[in-house]
Amino acid sequence: MLTNWYVRRSRDRFWAGDDRDAHDTLFTVLETLARLSAPLAPLVAEEVWRGLTGGESVHLTDWPLAEDFPADESLVSAMDRVRAIASSGLALRKAQGLRVRLPLQTLTVVTPDAAALEAFSDIVRDELNVKAVSLVEFDEQLVAEYGIARRLAVNARGLGPRIGKHVQQVIAAAKSGDWSVDGDTVIAGGIALEPGEYTLELELDDPAAAVAFLPGAGFVLLDTRVTPALAAEGLARDVVRAVQQARKDAGLDVSDRIALSLGSDDEMTRAAIAAHEALIGSETLATSIDVGPAGEGEATAVGEGASVTVSVVRA
Repeated sequence: MLTNWYVRRSRDRFWAGDDRDAHDTLFTVLETLARLSAPLAPLVAEEVWRGLTGGESVHLTDWPLAEDFPADESLVSAMDRVRAIASSGLALRKAQGLRVRLPLQTLTVVTPDAAALEAFSDIVRDELNVKAVSLVEFDEQLVAEYGIARRLAVNARGLGPRIGKHVQQVIAAAKSGDWSVDGDTVIAGGIALEPGEYTLELELDDPAAAVAFLPGAGFVLLDTRVTPALAAEGLARDVVRAVQQARKDAGLDVSDRIALSLGSDDEMTRAAIAAHEALIGSETLATSIDVGPAGEGEATAVGEGASVTVSVVRA
């Protein structure tokens, strides 16, 4: 399956220009996918394949053979877990109303074989925009040590048709705590529950954190506290997004350098921009940044209730 995960995670490698492995991998995947999809989407596959290779026709090539491609099951498994962690973390951010551009301090990942994910901690950190990722080996006792309480909520409407009158037995067991988790199975009142018949809800002692289960075993714990420094950096990243949109609206090429003017009548907003001027400049290819009162034109919302005016010209 081809997704945009590899492309998105490899953008810096593509921009570097001299990372042959990154380009070769993307080329191989796209060329192979074009051959695989040729019987189902002949015209699209032909256009993609000829654009990649300059060859005569994808329909004259051989069918790909699985044995021609390297396989690394441990790498695939680790990356699947990394993506599950990122997905859980993003869901927590969304549930807490914390936009992704706002940096947070820490994500704690409690998972089996945590050491196998150490090499990918930077990916998790970047995906979730956190300053630090802590990987901890999973142990059932850690659920209590981290101040996490688990509550079983029974879906009586989904469970009733299968077990009939015994549904009240399960509901009573869930309320009294007479339930347990055995691998991927939840047993309440001596009755095994199936997916869709229940949900496991997590409650934390610390109101400044959010937690979510990981598939299989383990959980992620997100520190949701927003300090003034984190808020200022988040505002600066919102400014980057606003400038990128202004570049696009101005018809600039992605490689064009710019002279940038940013305006706001809010002193704290101007201070946040000044504190992260280097970040804004590097992300937007600005050779100069002028910060002052709000200028003419439509203001763009940034941070929490602030706004900036943006003016870009080719340097």
